[in-house]
Amino acid sequence: MRIFAAKTTVSAHCDLPCGVYDPAQARIEAESVKAIQEKYQGNEDPIFRARAVQIKDQRSELVKHHLEVLWSDYFKAPHFEKYPQLHTLFNDAVKAASATGTKASNDPATGQHLLDLIAEIDKIFWETKQA
Repeated sequence: MRIFAAKTTVSAHCDLPCGVYDPAQARIEAESVKAIQEKYQGNEDPIFRARAVQIKDQRSELVKHHLEVLWSDYFKAPHFEKYPQLHTLFNDAVKAASATGTKASNDPATGQHLLDLIAEIDKIFWETKQA
């Protein structure tokens, strides 16, 4: 049994090096969503509009994915204790990128709302990186 015993005990506060997490991934996709919404508003071609909606919806899904990974993998209990609004902020941001947000609307205001929520998450994220 001693052969299988750990020789060194290690610990880490996250499952991967923290450098892999960054709200910028969600922000970049959200910027694409808003840009597509703006292009949609400026074009009357039904084929262009159909393609724009398809791409916007794909990008919205990527925003959700990046936010959910950050929410579940990077942020830990001490972060949620220090920033009690964090769960609600993430929930609102994921919803803003879902069927009740940017996926339901071609209005660039919904894209901007999503970007504003991501900016709040980004601010908290970088505050946690300084700690």
